[in-house]
Amino acid sequence: MQDGDLAGRRLGWVGTGRMGYSLARRLLEAGCDVAAYNRTRAKAEPLREFGATVVDSPAELADREIVFTMVAGSEDFKQVVVGPSGLLSTPATSPQIIVDLTTVSPEASAQVRSQLAERDVALLAAPVSGNPKVVDAGLLTIVVSGPAAAYEQVSPYLELLGQGATYVGEGERARLAKICHNLLLGVVAQSLAEITVLAEKGGIARADLLEFINRSVMGSMFSRYKTPAFVKLDYSPTFTPVLLRKDFDLGFDLADELGVPMPVAAAARELVQALIAQGRTEEDFAALLDQQARSSGVELEPEDAEVSDGLGELAAATRTTAGSDR
Repeated sequence: MQDGDLAGRRLGWVGTGRMGYSLARRLLEAGCDVAAYNRTRAKAEPLREFGATVVDSPAELADREIVFTMVAGSEDFKQVVVGPSGLLSTPATSPQIIVDLTTVSPEASAQVRSQLAERDVALLAAPVSGNPKVVDAGLLTIVVSGPAAAYEQVSPYLELLGQGATYVGEGERARLAKICHNLLLGVVAQSLAEITVLAEKGGIARADLLEFINRSVMGSMFSRYKTPAFVKLDYSPTFTPVLLRKDFDLGFDLADELGVPMPVAAAARELVQALIAQGRTEEDFAALLDQQARSSGVELEPEDAEVSDGLGELAAATRTTAGSDR
């Protein structure tokens, strides 16, 4: 598909919260024709300066060829697609392909997929890994499942959203892959909190430990990205404990169904739940560090150290690699 084809197809976007706004803007900045809806219209209005059309209901996007959805969860996803004012509420018109970027349950996705099939509409499950800062750095990753032919049509747009997508087959496999991803997210965050507190109680500055970890084979985009939060104790939300617990719940439902024991993930879930019980529902889940410190008898203070989240460096390296491959 050529750039002109990308600009020529009419796209719809449902959900312009923190993530949805950043992703929709990337499509607009690439020259795509995008009409956007958000339940709170004011959150979609700023996209007008990038060329978006803003509409008042998902139903008004039914004539768009491809519609992306990025909403809060399973019930919201069902509402915007098959609800009274949803994408399927116009009898004579419906999109050709719906691409859902939300983390929803496989059951909810399968229900919607079945209703879409009756209208010959393809559904791609395409949950994402990242947050608005990751989106802005061009480092978002996506896992996709659904009809292969639909994936081929949508793939060029997914490339615009970040580092592209991994196609894992038909049906709801992408839902399982993303839930597995978020289970690992919680486990790694708690492990990082534990070793950071252990080192601090032994006299090592958090910035120094994390610099060592990030330079080692154990370093990752995640450990680098969370370093400023752990060093500065800045828990501005990118992903809240409530959202993380939702994904843990989805994961344990699947683990029960498939007969897979999850002892380490179960311990992490209880610690996320404890954070919620303390009322820390609007902070970032990196606040697990505070909880670990309290249980270890450590009083944390922000450290005055220059640290990076690593996204700029990684984005530059990715661009350099991409350029050398041409």
